[in-house]
Amino acid sequence: MASRRAFNIPNLLTYSRILCVPLIVLCFFFEGRLQSSDLARWSALFLFILASVTDYLDGYLARIWQQTSNIGKMLDPIADKLLVSACLLLLAADSDGTIAGWSLWAAIIILCREILVSGLREYLAALKVSVPVTQLAKWKTTLQMFAIAFLLAGPAGDKLVPYITQMGIVLLWISAILTLYTGYDYFRAGAKHIIDE
Repeated sequence: MASRRAFNIPNLLTYSRILCVPLIVLCFFFEGRLQSSDLARWSALFLFILASVTDYLDGYLARIWQQTSNIGKMLDPIADKLLVSACLLLLAADSDGTIAGWSLWAAIIILCREILVSGLREYLAALKVSVPVTQLAKWKTTLQMFAIAFLLAGPAGDKLVPYITQMGIVLLWISAILTLYTGYDYFRAGAKHIIDE
């Protein structure tokens, strides 16, 4: 029964999202080195959109089919963080410098918050304390995904629609600001449990 739950459709979608992470990175290595050609960017964007759709579907299907599982609850946020972190690092390292200069700070804010909130959630889980995801945090995640999608398209996208990269940078900064606020919310909610201990 447990093994059947581990391989239900919502969990398979989560596994596929994790699998997309190295595939997105490989797109930028088509030519044997880190190179953000148009083909690399469109391929990475396609995989990223697929992964983002599974992020919505796995939770939705798990709820309506009543197929929630412990492995799904554990892996879903990990899959999200792997996807976002890998893409931000890739975009900061690529030859076009999609995320560079001051924009690196937006990426650093997002990465630091993800690590800190993960640590807090793990600590609170040991205390049997749950911190629910707020509506604002869901909006932050949505903006973050759009920002990364625009930035993955980058110069290739700019050839079709002007200012795609700039829109991605603006969205990245907005999501970084929301990241700070929602991160503060989580720590404020968890602080009383930490202090009580």
